[in-house]
Amino acid sequence: MKLNKWHMIIASILFLVVGYFTSSTAIEIASTVSGLLCVWLAAKQNIWTYPIGFVNIVFFMIVFYDARLYADFSLQIFFAVLSTYGWIYWLRNKGDQPVKATQKTSAGLAIAMMALTIIGTALWGYVLHQYTDASIPYADAFIAILSVVAQILLSSKRLENWYVWILVDVLSVGMYFYKGLHVIGILYIVFTINAIYGAIAWHKQYKEESVNV
Repeated sequence: MKLNKWHMIIASILFLVVGYFTSSTAIEIASTVSGLLCVWLAAKQNIWTYPIGFVNIVFFMIVFYDARLYADFSLQIFFAVLSTYGWIYWLRNKGDQPVKATQKTSAGLAIAMMALTIIGTALWGYVLHQYTDASIPYADAFIAILSVVAQILLSSKRLENWYVWILVDVLSVGMYFYKGLHVIGILYIVFTINAIYGAIAWHKQYKEESVNV
């Protein structure tokens, strides 16, 4: 299925309706709509994903702090740094194309990302468990670290970023519904669909770019 702007408009309206009936806050709804637009633009390889992403980061920081999901709150700082890098990287050496060509993840980078996931989850989860009142410290840390890995791959325009995002999104659906963040939970269901679309779209374009090289 090809996602177009009308799908995004309809989804945004549905989020507003669900937000109203679940008594979600205005900030939660704003973070949901801006997040939806941000990931849709990323799947479209549109550079506007980054400026809109910064708006989304601010909204999410407020929501996650209030929910005591401190790993997700801290994650937004990493996203801000990685988004700045991605914004610059996508526009470098792009030739006559709107953004830089997609690359595959090397074996070395894949191993480094797996090591980061294991070590980062253990350390971050321990800190959250020992020194904060985090609700679900190790699960929160695992999803947060996986999100960092996915964002690193996205910012460096690696094809495999979408596979990691699919895993992140599926796990996040369960966590946010557990925490009572219903609108954001529904958002991550849509994120999962978008990530599947992104994987298909990026893979198709990668094959076309490879043929033209």
